[in-house]
Amino acid sequence: MTETPAILLTRCYPEAVIERAERDYGATVNRDDTIWKGDDLIAAAEGFDGMLISSSNTLTADVISRLPERMKIVASYSVGYEHVDLEAAKARGLLITNTPDVLTDATADTALLLLLAAARRARESMAMVVEGRWVGWTPTQLLGVETGGRRLGILGMGRIGLAMAHRARALGMEIHYHNRSRLAPDLEQGARYHDSVEGLFAVSDFLSIHCEMTPQTEKLLNAETIEFLPDNAIVINTARGGIIDDDALIGALRSGRVFAAGLDVFDGEPKLDPRYRELDNAFVLPHIGSATVDTRNAMGFRALDNLDAFFRGDDPPDRLT
Repeated sequence: MTETPAILLTRCYPEAVIERAERDYGATVNRDDTIWKGDDLIAAAEGFDGMLISSSNTLTADVISRLPERMKIVASYSVGYEHVDLEAAKARGLLITNTPDVLTDATADTALLLLLAAARRARESMAMVVEGRWVGWTPTQLLGVETGGRRLGILGMGRIGLAMAHRARALGMEIHYHNRSRLAPDLEQGARYHDSVEGLFAVSDFLSIHCEMTPQTEKLLNAETIEFLPDNAIVINTARGGIIDDDALIGALRSGRVFAAGLDVFDGEPKLDPRYRELDNAFVLPHIGSATVDTRNAMGFRALDNLDAFFRGDDPPDRLT
């Protein structure tokens, strides 16, 4: 393009990302950080050649069909892309990109934090100290679950699943996984493959969810599949909240069928099921999986790399459509 492209940043991204965007483009930033959807997003997009959106900016088929004709590319500040109707984008000729690779370690670190916190009853322990209820050490106080020698089931052995397996081996855990296809031996590194969800769940003393959110994985952990888990299993989720049936997991946590859960994502977030707040054995975080300065900057830079490639006439490296 002969003129500087105009791009819209639909959220208030880290300052280093904004500075680069304003340096290289005619960039407009949503400094109020309000979440634009539907008509608001369409109106905001008027007059721009590209957008840098987040997973909170839903691009349905209807929204995509009504975007200004000038809009040619949308870079999503995320790895997941279930918030974008890719088929509708293809039909309109709208190029969509995402940001793979850059948030693997940060998210795996969060999954490990959830695993350890759920196993060692961190929510109850911290509350006891903060609320002034701790009266001293006792032999049976807040007994948790050790990780060494336990079986970790990884649902979805992609980049983050592999990084989680690497971390869990340092704890002496035995790694099992289910994936759409079996990995090569050099990637498995001794992990045991299961060709069905039921087979994986049956050996998962700890279950860590890392799969994509799709129609096939929606509510995959439900009342029926929970019954395949060993007694006193621990459930970890850093993927998408909709993969878990909240009624089923909450019921299992209340009954003791599941020992504990560590959750960073929720169905309908930020309006998570309020019953999680009442459960001492639910260690919950506000979707901080990728929340480090380095990672959030890297996500923005990766999105801008895709925009840069497009506007200089190259194929963006993380093209989805």
